[in-house]
Amino acid sequence: MVEEDNSQSRSPPRQPPTAEEQSVAKANEAIAIRPKRGRLTLLSRRIYNALLYHSQRQGVDEPVYRLTLSELIGDARFNSNNTELLKSHLRDMQATTIEWSTSSSSLKRWVSSQLLGTVTIEEQGRGRPCMVTWRYPDEIKERLVKPHQYTRVLLEMSSQMRSYSAAVLYEIGARYLTSPGRLSMREDVVWWAAVLTGRSDIKEVDYRFLKRDVISKALAEIDALCEDFGLELIEHKRGRKIEEIQFRVVPKVQQRLGDISASNRNVFDLALVGRLIALGLKQDEAQDLYATTDEGQIRATLDHVDQRLRNASMPVLKSPAAYFKDALKKGYAGVTAMEPAPSSGPAPALAPPAAVLSEADRLRRIRELWENDRMGQARAVFAEMPQPMQAEVRTRFEAERLDQVAAPIARAWRRDGPASRVAATTFFRWLAEDTWPEEPSDRVLLDFALQRGVAGL
Repeated sequence: MVEEDNSQSRSPPRQPPTAEEQSVAKANEAIAIRPKRGRLTLLSRRIYNALLYHSQRQGVDEPVYRLTLSELIGDARFNSNNTELLKSHLRDMQATTIEWSTSSSSLKRWVSSQLLGTVTIEEQGRGRPCMVTWRYPDEIKERLVKPHQYTRVLLEMSSQMRSYSAAVLYEIGARYLTSPGRLSMREDVVWWAAVLTGRSDIKEVDYRFLKRDVISKALAEIDALCEDFGLELIEHKRGRKIEEIQFRVVPKVQQRLGDISASNRNVFDLALVGRLIALGLKQDEAQDLYATTDEGQIRATLDHVDQRLRNASMPVLKSPAAYFKDALKKGYAGVTAMEPAPSSGPAPALAPPAAVLSEADRLRRIRELWENDRMGQARAVFAEMPQPMQAEVRTRFEAERLDQVAAPIARAWRRDGPASRVAATTFFRWLAEDTWPEEPSDRVLLDFALQRGVAGL
């Protein structure tokens, strides 16, 4: 008896989508969400987009959607298996009330609903994957999973954003990029404050602070990370008071995104947020701090606080969270700044009182200030080079270092070169190391500290 050959009928294994293919058709009503209750965060928005992406792949007819926890973690771009933190973000979405309004010639309809329905996490035992299942409220399910009017949002691009406000403005920019006037909705300042912060408790706003602390930072983030477009703020006054704002979408010269490897993704480090919470920061405060602060600064300051807590010869810290925030503000960990100080001026004295720092901490702090100074010298040397020599140095940097840096930095470099706010520090640090490769001795560092008059060292 001859066995039937079924090899021809077998379908080839399905290839995972590339970064460019992994997009979600997001209903336009779900982009500028103004929550009526609860609060949305950057990570909850990422999780929501990832769940929506898989819901659309599984189809609108499915009563419940199902996914492995590891796949959700990968698509939402965070790197922790801490399911308790994940559960807290899922609860945030379940507790967030949103309103949907539609109107036609014959019908006007208003719906108030949860953002997400029932969610289940099933741990199936050793050797079997942990599964996540979820539902959407029936009233809005079809409009979410199979929308008629929608905007294509790349999960990879959305995940590059480090603040909630930038993530929202990126999606708004994607929505209006192809519209004739390229102008966003025009709304009052309180409306925008709620939409850009994800908060439902905002009743009144000082526009100066909203612009400084939320809008300007988000616009700078989009300008640095988004290759397709930038956004311009348009302010509408009544008398001398700005009461309404909107945004104009400004297309950039089209460049290919390319496949971004997993190692270069801007991963939301949930473990780092967990360390902040463990110190005593509230979850919202920890996430906001993470979104608006350089990750290297946070990590270095946490390490500094850990060392301080382990030092038995020092007084016990009454509030590790307060000490952390003070250390971050004053630069106790000595993390290199984005813009190094020019070599002609004294280095900034950011160290805490000498009693706080150990001998090893002081030496490390001096070295970091010394590296700052070298970067300033490298910047000055580069500025004095003739253009052919500058071009040669840039070419060598691209060959030796560019494939090792994070994708947003590489894209910023290709677009703006040494003038880039994002890529300049990486370039001038490399140039300093290339120009002066020798390691400084303790004597050299001590002389540097004495010459610069570094306080507290």
